[in-house]
Amino acid sequence: MQYKYCFNQNYEDFASGRVLYGANHVPNFPVRLINEIFQRCLAYSDKKENICLYDCCCGGGYSLTVLGFLNQSSISSIIGSDINPDMINTARKNLSLLSKKGLIKRKDEVQALYEKYRKASHIEAEQSIGRLSQFLIKEISVRVFQADALNLTDTKDRPDIIITDVPYGNLVEWQGHDGCLDRLLCSLKTISSSQTIIAISMNKSQKITQSGVKRLESQSIGKRRFEIFQFK
Repeated sequence: MQYKYCFNQNYEDFASGRVLYGANHVPNFPVRLINEIFQRCLAYSDKKENICLYDCCCGGGYSLTVLGFLNQSSISSIIGSDINPDMINTARKNLSLLSKKGLIKRKDEVQALYEKYRKASHIEAEQSIGRLSQFLIKEISVRVFQADALNLTDTKDRPDIIITDVPYGNLVEWQGHDGCLDRLLCSLKTISSSQTIIAISMNKSQKITQSGVKRLESQSIGKRRFEIFQFK
């Protein structure tokens, strides 16, 4: 895949477990790729700022947190949900890092670890916190809640952009469902407007067959594929 917006650069400050909190058994989306997908969605959106971003399968909130750091000028609010309550707790911790208060708390944690173990990795983590703090130019509104992505209810929130990486493989699975993407689309339609831009990353074997969507683009990269679309 040819990248249109995001340069190939060092993203080590976003390494899971360094500053951002890791979540067990959940694969983290590549930083450059998730930001490229966001930028492509933003290009299709009529809005370019004050974006409300939502991830209905947010896991530990890694992707949302990365996007919050890298897109301070365009994102004003972030919403995340997941069916797993343990993931929700991790997501709250990660998204708290998008505030100065949250980064200060994380720095205190890292310093305490260094005092206990004296590892070079903790010094590097503290340096990363300093660099990440330079991204923060405003306070992004954050809301995280537990919900089944296949059974979302209509709310007052109308996300401008929805980006999600659907569960797949042996690491993560849909809980109690067959993983049908069409069911996910029906659920997302209840919280979307006709202007909402939606990007779903999926396994190449997974298909969207539902009518009533306008496909804007589809791209394959490695073993995954992402599609960007709107509801008609």
